[in-house]
Amino acid sequence: MSDVPDSPAEAPRIRRPAGATRKRRVVGRGSAGRRGDTSGRGTKGQRSRAGSGARPGFEGGQMPLYRRIARRGFSNHPFRKIYQTIDVRDLNRFENGTAVDRQALVEAGVIGSVRVPVKLLGSGALERALTVRLDRASAGARQKVTAAGGSIHVTGDGPDDAASDDPAADESN
Repeated sequence: MSDVPDSPAEAPRIRRPAGATRKRRVVGRGSAGRRGDTSGRGTKGQRSRAGSGARPGFEGGQMPLYRRIARRGFSNHPFRKIYQTIDVRDLNRFENGTAVDRQALVEAGVIGSVRVPVKLLGSGALERALTVRLDRASAGARQKVTAAGGSIHVTGDGPDDAASDDPAADESN
């Protein structure tokens, strides 16, 4: 019989190998003991003090590596927009001629939140003619929705929203 349990119910039988765990050594209890007096920390200095420890990346005053290396590239991390992504194949659960928006997707269980914008991606095939109104859509997704006889209206403000099929969006520019 192996040490690996056959089922989760037998998991409590898993044991560490002999010698894998040791009791914690008690230090600083009298000068006669091997780890008395300075408790194995040596004499004085930052590392001997309680609560000591330089922060990660600190190199004792020397210019640390993360500051010696040039900063390159660009990041808009604090301002980035996060999208919920869905695929064209996920729209097949709707009936022909249905208007699909964020609310409809939440009710169908395709996405989790109405508040977070949605981007439609082009994976899979679409067999229904739908009216899709979402925040963003990839070029492939637009093509598949229109090829299936539906229409797509993009309400977002990103670069891939310029080719929207929504005439109202074109007039506002």
